[in-house]
Amino acid sequence: MQQTKARLNIYALLSRILLQELDDEMLQTMKDDGAILDFFPTLKNWKQLNEVDNKILLQEYFNPDFVNLSILHLIPYETFYTRDDQMIETGGANPVTDIYSAYDFMVDYEAARAVSSDHIGIELEFMHHLANAELSALQDGNADAVKELRETQIEFLNKHLLQWAPMYLINMKYEARTPLYFDAADMALEFLLSDNEYLVNELNS
Repeated sequence: MQQTKARLNIYALLSRILLQELDDEMLQTMKDDGAILDFFPTLKNWKQLNEVDNKILLQEYFNPDFVNLSILHLIPYETFYTRDDQMIETGGANPVTDIYSAYDFMVDYEAARAVSSDHIGIELEFMHHLANAELSALQDGNADAVKELRETQIEFLNKHLLQWAPMYLINMKYEARTPLYFDAADMALEFLLSDNEYLVNELNS
């Protein structure tokens, strides 16, 4: 159960960082929480983090980097990588639509400011949604639901995130101008691979 709690917290953190620019509250939360900063070793040792005002960090460092990595130079949408024409599928034909609906996961496009439901941040949020449901099933002692939810997470990782996110994250790591997004790309890539392995092992144990 502790492992599931840790997993859903990591999915929530990665989703938040990759979906939207940071705000002052999120940045301060990261700075104040040593456990979070441990996931971002380059950022943790970056002297500007504690020497530069949050407002300047956001306006001059982190948010321009986010725009560069998510809007200007790189495209964080699954269908861009998986469609032959490299077009983002914004309608009901998007490959993630059916599985989102099956698990009552609704995308708030206005809040996310994403043009399609297959944005990396939204797909990570869906994994958080599934892990949270798994935690509830564990707490209820519902072994069948736990098994189904783990199978669904493995399926989603292998049919969706692992089919394209590594390419985006490797490019993101290469293009990042700040340690925040360099570390976030590195962390997300390593976590997705290790989480898939963890889920497979749990299912087979």
